[in-house]
Amino acid sequence: MRTVLGVDGGNSKTELALAREDGVLLAHVRGPGSSPHRLGDDGCLDVLERLLDDVGTDRSLLDATALMLAGLDTLAEETRLRALLETRGWTENVAVGNDTFALLRAGTDRGWGIAVVCGAGMNCLGVAPDGREVRFPAYGAVSGDWGGGGDVGLAAVTAAARSEDGRGPKTALEHGIPAAFGLRTPSELAEALHHGTIPADRLGELPPVVFATASDDAVAAEIVERLAAEVVDLARATLERLELLGGGVDIVLGGGILQAEDPLLIQAVTTRLHDLDPTLVVGVTTSPPVLGATLLALDELGVDGAAKQRLRAAFDARSEPIAEAASG
Repeated sequence: MRTVLGVDGGNSKTELALAREDGVLLAHVRGPGSSPHRLGDDGCLDVLERLLDDVGTDRSLLDATALMLAGLDTLAEETRLRALLETRGWTENVAVGNDTFALLRAGTDRGWGIAVVCGAGMNCLGVAPDGREVRFPAYGAVSGDWGGGGDVGLAAVTAAARSEDGRGPKTALEHGIPAAFGLRTPSELAEALHHGTIPADRLGELPPVVFATASDDAVAAEIVERLAAEVVDLARATLERLELLGGGVDIVLGGGILQAEDPLLIQAVTTRLHDLDPTLVVGVTTSPPVLGATLLALDELGVDGAAKQRLRAAFDARSEPIAEAASG
């Protein structure tokens, strides 16, 4: 029986799933991050090949593979990775793309719609019923992006500092943000970040503090509202560019921050989207993107819907991988 591989490669972790064409899940493991943006193409494939070795799979024998990777943002990057896959002996039937494709496929079986991811960063993908696509570079501030854990964390640090020295309004973040790192004041935190005692990438740990504070703190609530507006702006721009307003489009929300389902954030996003277009079907997916990647691989084989539902049921039955990979 034919087998497929689905990969969701993120900045901090990678999930890999191996399934039969009848939808039976054979393996599901988690390992370290594999984003080619962070590791380079060779480093990315090194991680994936070690994970395949862990599950005892020969990549040349796979019948279809879908590699959906964070940091794979342009067609040129996809083409370059495909060429490298060929030199490394991967099966010819390999689909490569940004991890937003996996999120969209995990969140809807319609084959089209819009996916917005908010985790370490922000990204969005739109696919129209006729196959037209809207994608974003997602390079960060240089491509107009704001959002994700690091940006929310930095906004909170800024608000805390301005509360302490009087340049901004008073906020409970003045105490809650430094306390998250075991410090007393925003000044101590600023000094630690400036000198690298606390690495800047740890700002991504702060969104839960902001969300917990926002219910009764206007400054924290403003940060949450700004994040909601960014999510909606991505979806709105995509809807307009694809000319899908009023078309009952599925809006799939995913990524660590959105899937944490903070009530204030999700309510703000949902309300703003329905104000824009009441026909939109908005939902936070509970399915992991690696399911979407594996479904995309099954799509390549043209298997029936029953097999795909069997695979969905296998993932719905658990919230964690079967095993952590030894190389992780």
